Amino acid sequence: MTPTFDDIEAAAARIDGLVRPITVAPADPGPNPLWFALEFLQFTGTFKARGARNFVRAHAAAGTLPAAGVTIASGGNAGLACAWAAREAGVPATVFLPETAPPVKIRRLREHGAEVRLIGPEYKQALAACREFAAESGALAAHAYDHPLIAAGAGTLMREIHARIPDLDTVLVAVGGGGLFTGTAVVAQHFGVRTVAVEPFGCRSLHAALEAGRPVEVTVDSVASDSLGAPNVSAMALAAAQDPSVRSVLVADETILAARRQLWDQHRIAVEYGAATALAALLDTESGPAYRPEPGERVCVILCGANTDPSDLV
Repeated sequence: MTPTFDDIEAAAARIDGLVRPITVAPADPGPNPLWFALEFLQFTGTFKARGARNFVRAHAAAGTLPAAGVTIASGGNAGLACAWAAREAGVPATVFLPETAPPVKIRRLREHGAEVRLIGPEYKQALAACREFAAESGALAAHAYDHPLIAAGAGTLMREIHARIPDLDTVLVAVGGGGLFTGTAVVAQHFGVRTVAVEPFGCRSLHAALEAGRPVEVTVDSVASDSLGAPNVSAMALAAAQDPSVRSVLVADETILAARRQLWDQHRIAVEYGAATALAALLDTESGPAYRPEPGERVCVILCGANTDPSDLV
């Protein structure tokens, strides 16, 4: 079920003081106002901390957080957030990752005390193993994106952005499975803000779902697949995306690479490819930008994570 604005307000109250508030920074001065939402400064390096904290605290309050702890399948970022939230709650975390997960994320997971299991070449194999483990162990199964508590927690980010830029016109957000997008779109729609959902051509689960009218499985093949490589988008993300205030756009891997490089060269911001995907929609290409703001349109780009190896930026 798609979370409501009231669900996101409840999540904000539940995690108040337990996550880092968003920092919003102006980008280059110019005729079109542009801000960066620096969510990569969040605990565990991504927005995922919000949803994980909301999920774990809600279950703890309801008395449904088992001694066996929590388990999750992830490309890395959701696992990090789950492990962090579980440790704060005093229960164990078992995280299932594809064998292709970046070493930096595996190392950080172990630093958070998680048991890490590498399963299969893609997220879907890790997800199947996670579900089997939950059934056998009694651990509480979290989800990287397809759960209303996860999406509601993620939506608290857009709530904070709007409080800092109350006359915002448009927010750009990268889409993987759709947790951040869903929460963002619900809040944006409440305040009359346009949402631009940005995906790589090679990880286009939301775009494909909009074309088909239902979630469909897509091939995952992109430089950003470690964070945006969900094989299908959630039904709640599709429902949020069908609102007229949402526009879905696709960007090429080379444009994502250019956006990541630009963030470093011009702002000394080192983010992962998934985060750079949102900015890539504004970059000029041979056919023009994927999204072209109107003159004077007030735009915010969510830079959602920075669990990356920055060695290739210097």
